[in-house]
Amino acid sequence: MKARIGRAAALVAAVLMVASAAACSGGGSKQSGPNNGGAPGTTQGGASGASPGGPTGAPAGALNVAAENAQPGTANWNKGIDSGEDHGIEGYADQIAVTSGQSFKLYVNTAAPQFTATAYRIGYYGGTQARQVWKSDATPGKVQPKYTVESQVNTVSTTWQPSLTVATGNWPEGSYLIRLDAVGGKVKGARFVPITVRSTSTAGKVVLINGVTTWQAYNSYGGYDLYSGGPHNDYAHRARIVSFDRPYDTTGADRFQTYEQSSIVFAEKLAASHNLQLAYATDLDLHENPGLFQGARAIISLGHDEYYSTQMRQTLTQARDAGTNLAFLGANAIFRHIRFQDSPLGKDRIQVDYKDAAEDPMHVTNPEEATQDWRNPPDPRPENVLTGVFYECNPANANMVVYDPTSWLLAGTNAHAGESFKGLIGVEYDRVVSDSSTPHPIEALTHSPITCQGKASYADSAYYTVPSGAGVFATGTMRWNCALVSGGCTDKMDAAAHTFAQQVTANMLLAFAAGPAGQAHPAVDNTAKLKPAPSRGGVAP
Repeated sequence: MKARIGRAAALVAAVLMVASAAACSGGGSKQSGPNNGGAPGTTQGGASGASPGGPTGAPAGALNVAAENAQPGTANWNKGIDSGEDHGIEGYADQIAVTSGQSFKLYVNTAAPQFTATAYRIGYYGGTQARQVWKSDATPGKVQPKYTVESQVNTVSTTWQPSLTVATGNWPEGSYLIRLDAVGGKVKGARFVPITVRSTSTAGKVVLINGVTTWQAYNSYGGYDLYSGGPHNDYAHRARIVSFDRPYDTTGADRFQTYEQSSIVFAEKLAASHNLQLAYATDLDLHENPGLFQGARAIISLGHDEYYSTQMRQTLTQARDAGTNLAFLGANAIFRHIRFQDSPLGKDRIQVDYKDAAEDPMHVTNPEEATQDWRNPPDPRPENVLTGVFYECNPANANMVVYDPTSWLLAGTNAHAGESFKGLIGVEYDRVVSDSSTPHPIEALTHSPITCQGKASYADSAYYTVPSGAGVFATGTMRWNCALVSGGCTDKMDAAAHTFAQQVTANMLLAFAAGPAGQAHPAVDNTAKLKPAPSRGGVAP
């Protein structure tokens, strides 16, 4: 028998009062190494107004979620951030993630005589969603050389000089946005540079994963990303290889704020009120540091986590098979197969994805590492082997329809079979398919009629369990993240949809934090009644 969670009423009160976020867009998948080189700037390690979030005697930067979020947040931390179209100020870091106390370099381009950098940790903080932990002194600005584009593969990269070295002191673990502000003269502007302060251990914790490989795939800074480029901005002239040695486009943190920020805010508020232990890492850590995830209670993919190397995928699979729960809060996860190369600034800062085996030179020498989509030849390995659900189509917009209201994941929602929740499906979606690649036992929680690109189908959220006891949950929709903070995607969904998504997520996080969820909540297969169709292949661009 599937048990309901007895504390459902308390959860509703605890998690449904999250303050409004910077509104998540309902936008779709598209649109919406070692330190080196002498730094001419000064080292900035002092924390202006900062205070560590870890308890006394804990390692530097250790995260006590309740204590950290009890500190006052910072108002107007994201006010005045611009689209970056005028290139008034822009920058990037030479590290994707650091541990607390490890320094990183900022590379900044601006014609302003000076700039400042301010570090904000993203969390709940009473609804402000960020806390300032550090601010630099005014630092000389510099106009950096224009980016270069490598022919044939259309890789955009820069050869800038470092502007500032940041020593992270006792910065608590978490997701950070470094705000760059132009100071003085006629140049105006403010942009973000994202960086993760990685946890040093995940044992006994719920790990929140920043999807940096997907951020970079969609980064069109310099006119090329893995989808389009060139004078006509078309697919044929897309980049085949992209580099982290360049700023992100638009605000500098668009994909983080659209697909991940609300999930982090929600998780931190829930963790603070229920004494859950959180940890932070990036999806690149799945590639570089697989041992980091040993003993984790759960690994949470936050919103749009599409680009995976072989090692990234193996790390998640091995974690699941050792009893670590997995959750995919977005859709279209683990769809693209990538590999990495080193850049002048460090290891694994070049991301390769030809999206066509015939184009990729690796298909001759090592076909298993050719960078076509995971489901395609020469070595098909569809994503639902791990996620449980199969990416199908975009763009789409539909209501989420309840299929199995008896599931423990829906406890406290008071939902009934056939009840729909406005706008929760979009812009990309997944479904359960009847192929042998689908793991069993698996249960569909919702089964939502949808029409995408003129074809009728269904979008599914699902939960399956494996012999290790691990449970795997997938929402099957990319719009789940912005449902987790009240006010997100208000043009698509209503308050009831927010309440539903928040309750289900709270149920999942609390059960996953307790240990292998399949032991208390084994999946009960309902796919025979569901009669899912065989996969008909994705229609991704």
